[in-house]
Amino acid sequence: MPLGSNDPVLRFLREHRDQLVVVTLAPMRPSWIEVDLDAIESNVREIRSAIRPAALCAVVKADGYGHGAVPAAHAAVAGGATWLAVALVSEGVQLREGGIDLPILVLSEPLKQELDTVVEWSLTPMVYRGEFIDAVAETAARHGATPYPVHLKVDTGMHRVGADPATAIGLARRIDRDDRLVLEGIATHLPVAESDAEYTGRQVAAIAQFRELLSGEGIDVDYVHAANTAGGLEHEDARFDFVRVGLGIYGLRPSPDTGVGLELTPAMRVVSAVTFVQRLPAGARPSYGRVRALARPSTVATVPLGYADGVPRRLSDLGGEVLIRGNRYPYAGTVTMDQVVVDVGDDPVEVGDEVVFIGRQGDEEVTATEWADALSTINYEVVCQFGPRLPRRYFKAGT
Repeated sequence: MPLGSNDPVLRFLREHRDQLVVVTLAPMRPSWIEVDLDAIESNVREIRSAIRPAALCAVVKADGYGHGAVPAAHAAVAGGATWLAVALVSEGVQLREGGIDLPILVLSEPLKQELDTVVEWSLTPMVYRGEFIDAVAETAARHGATPYPVHLKVDTGMHRVGADPATAIGLARRIDRDDRLVLEGIATHLPVAESDAEYTGRQVAAIAQFRELLSGEGIDVDYVHAANTAGGLEHEDARFDFVRVGLGIYGLRPSPDTGVGLELTPAMRVVSAVTFVQRLPAGARPSYGRVRALARPSTVATVPLGYADGVPRRLSDLGGEVLIRGNRYPYAGTVTMDQVVVDVGDDPVEVGDEVVFIGRQGDEEVTATEWADALSTINYEVVCQFGPRLPRRYFKAGT
């Protein structure tokens, strides 16, 4: 659908065209990641429709789960996200420098020496320790930025960071008494929302009870948030005021059963091209270790993408495949640092042919979840592991 000149993502891409050229042009080899910004925007709209009336907080930490934090954030905002969330202060600053002016939540307590930066860039920190709360108050006062908003993290069962409910009530009182701070929100996190409804239900009940306890003491908060992608899509009572959606906005699901019926489109496509073709006899053993012999005479294609880019070395031993000319082909030998070799049998292949590692080509598709299943890991890890050697190319209708 044609987009108007006021579309925020198009405006961002035009205003930062020089910056994006540096990021997206392939350096000396035909390997890159394609990111469909329309897919991210559409996924946000789709998830928003499922979680209403709760708002959506787009989680763009880890460089937007490998997709590029700033372009992904702008696409999410265009889709209706009203909050952004990051893991690191530097990630929040990157969003501000990229033109994001919505509230940005830092999901864990940063270092005390980062608090000047937190306040200068109007980032909202999670808090869960008394000494850190005091440090936020002192920093905000020094910058003349009082009362400064904080969100109190309550540990209801994740046991990673956060204050247990008994401790958290004292911290909430501490914040409420300090006129340099405002307790804007309370939060928790759901570690098994996609797999254990009973445990998740107990967590949801605990944070709801905590809110009621605060209210009974005259401490009211603007936001309660607990749910991630799975929590928001599978547990209506976990949605509260907003849902922190990470994986889902990139078109991926925490489990096959999450968000059944929602139309989510993967936004990432990992692409390269054939750079060398050779015909090898049966019994030849391509690549390091010479671990696997060709069962028959075969054409072997070399592709310049390897484990230094994020293609796991083990994938060649676990039935990994790539797409060339719309067909699936297996690795012919061990994944190396910068290249792989692919067994195309007797099929025609030429230097320059597109090779898809993750994504769709014709009627075939290799997914991040397929990699994750083969590697006994999760699709989160797969998309986050593609490094800076792979430039990102962003696509948006109208650009």
